[in-house]
Order: sequence, then structure tokens, then C-alpha cells
Amino acid sequence: MALAPVTPDASTEAGPQQHYRPALITLAVLYFMMGFITCMNDTLVPFFKDSFELTYAQSALVQFYFFLTYGVMSIPAGILVGKFGFKQGMVAGFAVAAVGALLFFPASVFHQYYLFLAALFVLAIGIVLLQVAANPYITLLGPAETASSRFNLIQAVGSLGTTVAPVFGSFYILSKSDELARSSEPVRMPYLALAGLLILIALVVSRLRLPVPVMRPAADGGQSLFAFRNLRFGIAALFCYVGAEVSVGSFLASYIVDVSEASLNDAGTMVALYWGSMFVGRFIGAAILKTVKASRVLSVAAIAAIVLIIISVSSAGPLAVWTMIAVGLFNSIMFATIFSLSVVGLESYATRASGWLSTAIVGGSIVSFGQGWLIDHYNWPVAFMLPLLCYVVILFFGLNGYKTKCP
Repeated sequence: MALAPVTPDASTEAGPQQHYRPALITLAVLYFMMGFITCMNDTLVPFFKDSFELTYAQSALVQFYFFLTYGVMSIPAGILVGKFGFKQGMVAGFAVAAVGALLFFPASVFHQYYLFLAALFVLAIGIVLLQVAANPYITLLGPAETASSRFNLIQAVGSLGTTVAPVFGSFYILSKSDELARSSEPVRMPYLALAGLLILIALVVSRLRLPVPVMRPAADGGQSLFAFRNLRFGIAALFCYVGAEVSVGSFLASYIVDVSEASLNDAGTMVALYWGSMFVGRFIGAAILKTVKASRVLSVAAIAAIVLIIISVSSAGPLAVWTMIAVGLFNSIMFATIFSLSVVGLESYATRASGWLSTAIVGGSIVSFGQGWLIDHYNWPVAFMLPLLCYVVILFFGLNGYKTKCP
């Protein structure tokens, strides 16, 4: 059996169109929590670097192990979601993420970096389940032509989490790093509170009635998933996008400290502007994508990101800081747009394609670790050439790679 696209008047278990509201609210909460948890890593990277006296590459293991989970678990998660359904996948995702957050308590008691990495790996398994369940669900809850706009709108609401997380992390974790030096106690209570919230959300979602896309047999004659050109290039583009977004965000606080006179605590707060600009950009992008081709918007955003990085690493002070922060504005539409363009024509392969595209999120692990290594051995300008190359790949996808057939 395979999933068919669902139009607003399509038959679902939940009934008529007005019953889509619980689904949209659930997706907004889901994306808020995914964004919040993921961006808390941007606080953990500089915190663990100081607390455990790590190199940049060692501190980048936070992102490495978190996003490595996508490479290991996305395909199995896609199979599970395909078997048990979108709602069950979301509930399981919240529950597993709660377990990972709870594991921060023993890790902080023993003050062992490897225990935190293990906890992050478990936490990330939950996030993978949420991603694999939510991404195709959004694209299937309406016409394919407006999938990019709909995806960006949901991500815009959810990206409040990416804006709040750095401020929350700076106030509750980084602000205490000096008085509790060489201790991991500051992360204890925030992650216990996060675990409680995730358990509560899992219980609430488990009791909701969410619309289920109509199921019908695939009518494509058993065509190979990778016969779709746009999916092949989309996986590469998504790998590069997540790698660039995560690596810039991970080292932004340290970069701001080095190129300006800001303290680590102030720099951590400024990272919220990087993610906050993505929140603004997604609302703008959702409106633009209703009238402008998604591939064209993606290409312009990629060019802007490339130019901003070049200006930033070629300057210092406020100009270097604000141009790098502004990259977030143009990141805003990339994930949803790449995902939507990658699954055009793949309706009957929705969950399988989502599994492979979610696997590409492992780019956040590899690119961020690579950038950390480059910072340790070279300098900031050299290190930022890695995310810049990622944006070049995204530019190719926006210009040509998104096409379902060779021109």
C-alpha cells in the first residue's frame, strides 16, 4: 500500500476539511519542539567546550552524534511510520525524545561528556521519528502545488522554537558557566523540565483524532525510488543545506566573540537573531511561494547566502557579525522548498522518500564536524568555505537539479 496525495476535500478518517485544525496545531507544536531541541545544541557546543576544555572539533561532536542519528535511523523510522501511521510516529517521537532528555540528569551528575553524547543520540532518535512522520504529512494535507508554501508556513510557526532556544540557553546555561566552571550542573534542570513537557505533549497527541491520508495501491508499476532525478539531487541538496545551517549556527557564538568584543553570553543571545530571522523569513517565504516558482526563490536565497558569507569572512566587527547572522534569513525557505521539490511526482512513495530525505539530515553531523576541524587547523575564513560550498550545491539544485527529467 502507498500514500496518495490528499486534497482539502479528500476523504479522511477525521472527516471534512474543518477537522484539519487539530492536525495543523499538532504540527506547529511538533515543529516548535523540534526547533527548540535542535537549537539548544548551539548552546551546548560552547558550554561543553568550556566545561570539558574541548577543542572545536571535540565540541562539534554534540552536533555530530545528534545528526548522525538521521543517517542511522531515518530509513527504519520511515518503515515504522509507514506501518503504524503518522500519529503513532509522532507520539513515539515525543516519548523517545523525553527519554533522551531525562538521560541528561545522570550525565550531569557524573559530569561525563560521553554520557551527554549518548543522551543526545537517544534524544535525536525521537526527533528523527518526528521529522519522518511530520514532513510527508504536511505535503499530503493539501494540493501538491502549494506544498512548499504550506510547509514554510508550518515551519514558520514552529521556528519560534529556534528563536527561543538560544535565549533560553544563554539565560539558564551559559550565564552560569563562569560560576559553575568545570561543572555540567546548569544543564540538569532545563533538560528535566524539557522531558516533562515532551511527556505531556505525547499524552495529549495520543488522544487527538488526526486526519489520515487516503490509502491506495501504488499505480506506478514498481518504479525504483531512485529513478526520480529530483529526489536524487534533492537528497544531496538537503544534506548540504542542513550541514550549512547547523555548522553556521553551531559556531556562530564563538565566531562573534572572535570577530567582535562581545562576551560569550551576549554572543549566545545574538545567535537567537540568526534563528529568529528564519522565523521571519518563513512567513515572508510562504507568501512569496504562492506566486513565485519555488526553484527560483531557492536559487535567489542560495546566492544571497553565498554573498553574505563572503562579505562576513572578508570583514570584522559589526559587519562580519550581522552579515553572518543574516544568512539565517535566506536559510528560512530552504529546507521546506528542497523537500517539496524533491518529492514532486513521488506521491505513492511518500514515506520511503521522506526516510531517505531525512537520512540526508546527517549532513548536520558531517559538515559541522568538518568545519570544527578546519577552525582548529586553519582559521574562520577557511572554515566557512565549507558551508559556502554547500550553498553552491543548493544553487545547482534550484537552477537545474530539481527538474524531474534532464533538460
